[in-house]
Amino acid sequence: MSGGAPVVPSTAVTPSDTRRTIDGVWAIESAKIIARVGRMVGDVGVAEELAQDALVAALERWPTAGVPDNPGAWLMATAKNRAVDLLRRRERLERKQYEIGRDLEVRQDPAVADPAVAFVDPDDDLGDDMLRLMFTACHPVLSRDARVALTLRLLGGLTTDEIARAFLVAEPTIAQRIVRAKRTLSDARVPFELPARAELGDRLGSVLEVVYLVFNEGYSATAGDDWLRPELCNEALRLGRVLGHLAPDQPEVHGLVALMEIHASRAGARTDAAGSPVVLLDQNRGRWNRTQIQRGLAALDRAERLSGTTPGTYTLQGAIAACHARARTGDETDWARIAALYEALARLAPSPIVDLNRAVALSMAHGPAAGLELVDRLVDEPSLRNYHLLPSVRGDLLVRLGRLPEARRELERAASMTRNSRERTLLLARAARCAAPTAAPPSS
Repeated sequence: MSGGAPVVPSTAVTPSDTRRTIDGVWAIESAKIIARVGRMVGDVGVAEELAQDALVAALERWPTAGVPDNPGAWLMATAKNRAVDLLRRRERLERKQYEIGRDLEVRQDPAVADPAVAFVDPDDDLGDDMLRLMFTACHPVLSRDARVALTLRLLGGLTTDEIARAFLVAEPTIAQRIVRAKRTLSDARVPFELPARAELGDRLGSVLEVVYLVFNEGYSATAGDDWLRPELCNEALRLGRVLGHLAPDQPEVHGLVALMEIHASRAGARTDAAGSPVVLLDQNRGRWNRTQIQRGLAALDRAERLSGTTPGTYTLQGAIAACHARARTGDETDWARIAALYEALARLAPSPIVDLNRAVALSMAHGPAAGLELVDRLVDEPSLRNYHLLPSVRGDLLVRLGRLPEARRELERAASMTRNSRERTLLLARAARCAAPTAAPPSS
């Protein structure tokens, strides 16, 4: 049975109003629809096509017939009916036993058979379907770039153009990544299901990594004219909160949510009126979002209780963010604890970037010379050769030591390496202040 739930014609509604309504509903409901249909057909690529079919049906019908009372349920029912039609065609054409069994199961579901009641199924396990979709889109068989693109497409509802603009990649490149990702999942016969308990750790790590990457790109854009990309931060936060609800007993999920909530709480203070970056110690903490901080601290408490004496990498990073959030002023920051947390993080997940951050904390806790000693050991690290924050941090430490000519060279080098125009301007301004002997040293 094709089609959707009955609609109630509305009055005095223009086609543009209807289109805005459809766009808004689709942004909210698309991931749920793909998740539910994906479980029915077992293929995320096909599920997205069926969901798109439902969207096309809405675009064709709603402008004349009116927007349904429950537009999300209408789209869900229509997509599910398309899935039923597809399964029946498969049965007739291929006569494969497993598809007959699957089709029989679907036909026995009254919520699918009758679109009018599809949205009131009291036993709806949509949460599990969303979790299945997350784990499928972030399957390790895909490359990191493919996982990010596919997750934003299926779970974030972003268009290929939006994803391309967010990561400064050509739209055809993103489109190819998504097509190849769906084909790879299909060719590898990746099941649309939750991983077995033995595989959960590795698979969950893949999901969390994607959410983390998306948030970081939004929090500090690697390139372009904007310092922040709030839409990416918001999308990562939404995915993290969904995952926290769906996997409540996983400490690292809550650790990542804590990290994102606390970092996102600073958004209103991280740029000035002109959009230029404001470094952490110079931020007006009265502009930090206290509600988000409380949510983040609650998530961190849950992560720490679940992880016990062995916190994971996201929980440790959330604890570092919490040290800043709890300090009423920059001077009250517990830098010694932050340095200790970075040391624990370095033992758990060794990384030159973690060491660089630990150097900053050490410099704040024990003086710039202590930080510079560690930074100088990182200068020849191959993975940091093109990492602009290495000369940036080194330049700031040299400023604090009064070695201004060296500091200027380092800051100018950092400016030449960054691809973000806002950050470049900030670094060049710091470098220029190093040349003015009466000027106050730049903030670290």
